[in-house]
Amino acid sequence: MNTDQRTRTARTAQAVKGARTARQRINTRAQFVRIMASQLDKIAPGTTRVRTVPVTRDDRRRTWVVLDDAAGRPVAAGLDAHRAAYGLVQRAFPLADWSVPRSYDARTGVLAVDEPTAPAELGLDTATEARQ
Repeated sequence: MNTDQRTRTARTAQAVKGARTARQRINTRAQFVRIMASQLDKIAPGTTRVRTVPVTRDDRRRTWVVLDDAAGRPVAAGLDAHRAAYGLVQRAFPLADWSVPRSYDARTGVLAVDEPTAPAELGLDTATEARQ
């Protein structure tokens, strides 16, 4: 006689349980910042900032990712490291609007909108719309 028997837990249930357990272990913002910095360092050693810029190329939406060190210089890392860092930051901030440029600082744990700016000496923001 054949009877249905569960042989394993569904992956979705395991993922939800794992995420819930992880959230319970992270009690303070300092722990969150420390864990994120550690994960980024494992992905690409020396990374302290992840910058993302949404771009359109060949009529497809993509995201440009730059990994910087503490001095603001790009970290030498492969495509997989850039993808992993972007995925880590996206999962850490699921409610963020990723259709705008973002910058995550691993030292402070702050995810901010990374709007491009120009030095005032260039006089590029003289338009009325820019001063509002």
